[in-house]
Amino acid sequence: MTLQGIDTEITTLNSRKTNLPERARIAALLTERKRLLENYTQAETQVSDLERAQAKAEADLEPVRARKVRNQERVDAGAADPKALTGLISEIEHLTRRIGVLEDAQLEVMDELEQATARFAAIRARRAELEDSIRALMVVRDSELAALDSRLQHAAAKRETVVEKMPSALVTQYERIRDKRDGVGAAELVERRCGGCRLDLNSADVTAFAAAPADEVLMCEECGRILVRTARSGLPD
Repeated sequence: MTLQGIDTEITTLNSRKTNLPERARIAALLTERKRLLENYTQAETQVSDLERAQAKAEADLEPVRARKVRNQERVDAGAADPKALTGLISEIEHLTRRIGVLEDAQLEVMDELEQATARFAAIRARRAELEDSIRALMVVRDSELAALDSRLQHAAAKRETVVEKMPSALVTQYERIRDKRDGVGAAELVERRCGGCRLDLNSADVTAFAAAPADEVLMCEECGRILVRTARSGLPD
């Protein structure tokens, strides 16, 4: 394989590392998880607040119910004079109304708590699902990256072998062009067209390149890349 071919392979492998589909999937799921965690905290807080409100509603009801029971027992036992009895009956009626108001408030809190608990359970389940998906994708991503790194190491070793066999001046020239041309320092000349900039040679260049010795380094006049001649170059004999 040519040096340019190896560098193209390395560029492709690095691009695949950067653009692994698992990376995008993980990023999207992490973004969703971040939003979900905000909702999770809010839902958890709401459930906690409503549980306290429910406990308070029950605590508010307990003494009122107990007082009504005591008053009712005194009325039923006839342990009061008529005036006191009238007062007890009046207070029982007041306590009954008060209990109704408190029970309505308690039922409202219970309904809100039931809805909040269901919402929190759904968010918690989605969080677990997201985290399982993220972990699974990370396993796939790491496996893909390990495979690509192995191929990159192999390509780097091949590159060193090829470079060692090339003239140092040509390697230096190639590396300089490669740095300026997005990692493409040389391109195959195919049917009189530069494989780098995709432009056709003019007639003068075709004539000059056809007459050039096989070991002469040819350069594209348009993009400055080294041109690699092959049987597909389309140059006249």
